[in-house]
Order: sequence, then C-alpha cells, then structure tokens
Amino acid sequence: MATSPPASPERSGREVRKVAFASLVGTSIEWYDFYIYGLAAVTVFAPQFFPQTSTFTGTLAAFATFAVGFVARPIGGVVFGHLGDRIGRKATLVTTLVTMGVATTLIGLLPTYATIGVLAPVLLVVLRLVQGFAVGGEWGGAVLISVEHAPESKRGFYGSFPQLGVPIGLIASNAAFLVLAAAMPAEAFASWGWRIPFLASALLVGVGLYVRLQIEESSEFVAVKRTGSMALPLASVLRHHFPQVLCGIAMFTGITGIGYMAATYSIQYGNSQLGLPRAALIAIVLVVAVLEVPIILWFSARADRWGLSRTIVAGSIATAVVAAVFLPLLATGSLVLIALAVAGARWASAPMWGPSAALAAQCYPTEVRYSGASVGYQLGSIVGGALAPIFTTLLLASPLGIVGASGYLVLITVLTGVGAVVAARFTRRRQAAVTGEARVA
Repeated sequence: MATSPPASPERSGREVRKVAFASLVGTSIEWYDFYIYGLAAVTVFAPQFFPQTSTFTGTLAAFATFAVGFVARPIGGVVFGHLGDRIGRKATLVTTLVTMGVATTLIGLLPTYATIGVLAPVLLVVLRLVQGFAVGGEWGGAVLISVEHAPESKRGFYGSFPQLGVPIGLIASNAAFLVLAAAMPAEAFASWGWRIPFLASALLVGVGLYVRLQIEESSEFVAVKRTGSMALPLASVLRHHFPQVLCGIAMFTGITGIGYMAATYSIQYGNSQLGLPRAALIAIVLVVAVLEVPIILWFSARADRWGLSRTIVAGSIATAVVAAVFLPLLATGSLVLIALAVAGARWASAPMWGPSAALAAQCYPTEVRYSGASVGYQLGSIVGGALAPIFTTLLLASPLGIVGASGYLVLITVLTGVGAVVAARFTRRRQAAVTGEARVA
C-alpha cells in the first residue's frame, strides 16, 4: 500500500499565501464559469434551447443539461487526477483552467434552437460536458496545492481558500446577471444579453493563467516524484483506499446538495412557481454569498483547533435543521423568508464546506491524493449537487410533497457528518502509520 513520505520542510508564510491566492483566483474563475451556466439554465435556456416543451418539461430539461456537467466531473477527476499524481499539480491546473475557459466562451457563441434546430441543445450538452470535465479536475488540484504547501497546523485554513472559489464564483456570476438584467430590457437579455457573462470568461482565464504560472509544485509532491510516480494512481485508490472514496462521496453529497438548492433552485422556484422578480432572488443569493466568504474562513481557521471532522459534524447538524424548513420557507413566497432560507442553508453549511477540503485530502497518501480526493468529491457532487434540484422537483410534484422533499434534504446533510467522522478515522490511521503519531482530524 502507498504511504506518504514524512512531510517536507515548511514553506515560508509568503509563499504559502501566494499559492493559496493562486488557488483562490483559479477556482473562482472556474466556478464563475460553472455557475453562470446554472443561472442561464434557470433563466433563459428553457425558451432558447427547449422551446417545443411545456414550462415544467422545459425546466426539467434545463436542469438536466445543468446536471450533465456533474456527470462529466468524475471523468475529469479520474483523467486529471491521474495527470496530477503523475506529472504534477501545477501543469494539470493550467490545463483545466484553459479547458473550462474555451468551453464557456463557446457557449456564449452558441446559436439557439430557432437558428439551428435540435443541434443547438445537442451542442449545449456537449459543451456542458466539457465544462464538467474541466471542473472535475480543477477542485482536487487546487485543494492539494494549497494543503500541501500549508503548515500542518493551518491546513484547514489554507485548504479553504480554493473552497472560497465557490461563493466568489457565485458572487461574480450572480452580479454579472443582475447588472445585465437591470441594464437592458428583458427581451434583449433573453435574446443576446445572457451571452456576455460567458464571453467574459476568455478575459478571466487569461488573468487566472498569469497567476497560476507563478507558483511552484509542493515539496511533498516533489519528494514523491523523485522516488518514482505510480503507474496507475486510480487503481491503487480503488484497491487500497476505496472506503475513503465512499467517505468523500458521503461528505460532499450533503454539502453540494444543499449548496445548489440555495444557489440555483431557489431562483428557479421563486421565479417560475411563485412569480417573484428574478432580480430580487439573484440579489438575495448575491448578498448571502458575499457574507458567506468570511464565515467560511472563520470556521476553517477554528477547525484547525477544534478538529476538522468535529467542525464538519457541527455544520452537518446545523444544516440538517435548516434543511427541514428550507422548502417551507421558500413556499411562503415572502422575499424576507426566502432570504432567511437561502442564508441559513449557505451559512450553516460553511463549517462543512471550508474544512472538508483538508480532510478529504489528508485521507490519502501524496502519490494518489489527487485521484482519490477528486473522485470522491466529484461523485458526491453528482449524488448531491446534480440530483438535489431534480429530486426535489419530482418529490414536490409527487404525493410525498414538501414533507418528502424536506426529508430528502435532511437525509443528505446528515450523510455529510457521517462521512466526516469515518474519514477522520482513516486520516488518523494513515498519520499514525507514517509518523507514529495520530493527530486530531
């Protein structure tokens, strides 16, 4: 079984912060690209690419194309995880950033159904698959290069920097849509204005590339590379570390599920089902995401003292409580209560989201860490993030109604806490095997 070498000498504080910032910039851009698709899916894609369907079917079709990106993410995690464990984190991260930028820009140039017929939704799905493929490789590398550069006592904190890319990407994407929707007539926005945030990705990727090319590989990975890279990292993960993969799936099912419910489903439901102004709903998500950033940082710093798994479990319990009332609050149609639901879901999950990166990474030895952490996270994103809006829509339309849908959301958030507890045990066992000392995880 693969085991990591003893930790290499710690980098300077300046270099650690530089790497953390580079991870933050890159992941923010990639998640901006990923989220603008989600916003377009709930605002304009149904009439532009699925005009021959009913409102309900068109909504499901738009959500389905959104979910397709999640299906491609584990494939990206496997491919880029292999490259990241074999050739290095830095080169792999540059590749994922360029791939995402190209796919996003092409979506902005894509003709609609009215122009090229059925080929339009087909190409949309293909480009969404490429987006998912790219982001599937992004997360693992960004997390690892931050965690592996960080001192042992601050890995929870610095590991949260690439995690901040999610709310920052959410802020940037929502701000872009909000400003454009306010600056032009609704007809113009639905016709061509929605393309502008996609086309802007080309400029953002250039910035991200400049920043990422300035960083170096972690000393942990360099030490492993000198001893010879493993031929098939994924095979080792599946043979020796499959329980850790299951823990990753469990952890990220609830985190991503409730996160996407608050970030995208709330907008679609509030606008299409309740008739609330789309701009007001996007503004709620935007403000919540801005305040979410310092909350994630605070809990991640505390997690280095309290223990990563303990912090995640506390967040799981808090989020389960919010999940039980999330849909009933949305159903009231009150913007104040909807804001409370969105804020509660995003902020209560902050103790889970920030520290989960370091815990997921530390489950594995360095030579298979990219592959293992990526596959667990991406599969969890499918079970949670991709399927939660779809399952919720179907459950609400079934005899189980809002009670069944709320119970489903509670279940997946509880699963996150269970996964964290078991993952911490594997981490302590691995640390003890390497150093003879098991630290709190």
